[in-house]
Amino acid sequence: MTQSSVQPRTSAEEAGPGSRPPAGRSWLDRYFHISDRGTTVAREVRGGITTFMAMAYILLLNPLLLGGEDVAGNTLSRTGLITATALAAAFTTLLMGFVGKVPLALAAGLSVSGVISSQVAPNMTWPQAMGMCVIYGVVIMLLVVTGLRELIMNAIPLALKHAITIGIGMFIALIGLVKAGFVQMNNESAPVILGAGGELAGWPVLIFCVTLLLIFVMQARNIPGAILIGIAIGTVIAVVVNAVGGLGAKAWGGAPPELDGGAVSSPDFSLFGQVEFGGWGSIGAMTVGMIVFTLVLAGFFDAMATIIGVGTEAELADSQGRMPGLSKALFIDGAGGAVGGLSGASGQTVFIESATGVGEGARTGLSSVVTGLFFAACLFFTPLTQIVPGQVAAAALVVIGAMMMQNAKHVDWSDRSVAIPVFLTVALMPFTYSITAGVGAGVIAYTAIKAAQGRWREPGAFMWVLTGVFLVYFALNPIEHLLGVK
Repeated sequence: MTQSSVQPRTSAEEAGPGSRPPAGRSWLDRYFHISDRGTTVAREVRGGITTFMAMAYILLLNPLLLGGEDVAGNTLSRTGLITATALAAAFTTLLMGFVGKVPLALAAGLSVSGVISSQVAPNMTWPQAMGMCVIYGVVIMLLVVTGLRELIMNAIPLALKHAITIGIGMFIALIGLVKAGFVQMNNESAPVILGAGGELAGWPVLIFCVTLLLIFVMQARNIPGAILIGIAIGTVIAVVVNAVGGLGAKAWGGAPPELDGGAVSSPDFSLFGQVEFGGWGSIGAMTVGMIVFTLVLAGFFDAMATIIGVGTEAELADSQGRMPGLSKALFIDGAGGAVGGLSGASGQTVFIESATGVGEGARTGLSSVVTGLFFAACLFFTPLTQIVPGQVAAAALVVIGAMMMQNAKHVDWSDRSVAIPVFLTVALMPFTYSITAGVGAGVIAYTAIKAAQGRWREPGAFMWVLTGVFLVYFALNPIEHLLGVK
């Protein structure tokens, strides 16, 4: 994107909503400040379509992440998950467009869905897990309203923020590799091994590898929409291989890549409103508290940086990071947690892929409206998305994980007081299959090292409070035994 293609905001927009816009403009122009921000309706539409194409993969990946069993052995229907994912993305993105009036699109956060599938569902039923999403969304909205969100963001060291993003990327990549069958658990010679019995076998795994390599190659060549294009090509290959080889559902670990019936169907709203609050007595208040805390962490840190980053790219933010609709955007992002929980899709958050639409010229909320309408249209095309096999969708998970690794460049690895906590955070998330464990180890290591260096004041009061919380978390089992609870 060239600087010359973007015009600075005019005084009419900076004057705020109380100012009177010049006469002769359409209501669309006046409402979205289209000419004020130096853009056009055509450019906004193009940017909205581009953003949708860049993040449409979420319709496949979110059902893949949430496709496991809960504590009661129940699973969510794939058609219901696809509908829920499209519905929540459409509603929150339209809300961002009409209310926030900025070019930001929302959908199910993979980090949040990762926590739901790996840490929440094994301890709760799916309705209770979605209740956790609603609670964490309300918590974030309260943090925004009270101004605590920015205070907390400033209290946590920048290196640990980067470490959390990197660790979640590694965690998501591992989930993708396992889902594809490229990595499997082995309780004998090693915890995990390559494929089944130490080797790759079967067409589905090969198609995963081809899809993964294809996406990486397209990204290296800076081809727009590389993830979605790669998924489409991988799906075509899978359909052909399945038709010629007659592999069947067993080979794919689920439904084979073929169209079942017509391409259009009615939305499956069976998951909407399936939310429960309470009934957590069997897992304890501490565990519930840590689950909410982990969900807040998963949906908290990337959003503000993403909103400011995309806003800056669109030349809407000033040098202090202030931009039109910032407080509204942060509030809507928090509300995405509650909306996602109610719809059954897990928490929604702002996607960095919004930057692709900005690169095409999007500067206003009109582009988000366009993106939201495309997600709404996807409610009626569930059969098409079901053709994509899990192995192809898993390739995109690995790619997203690789993209999140770029935050490693911001870490000063020569400073051991920073490098050690970052390493523990990044390593323990995938190795323990727990985001909470990684964050907790990083926080404790950070404050302990600073204290050992005689710099115990440097972390700040909030970090020391977090350290105490995580010490209790890691020592919960012996504490319960000591108190006679277990």
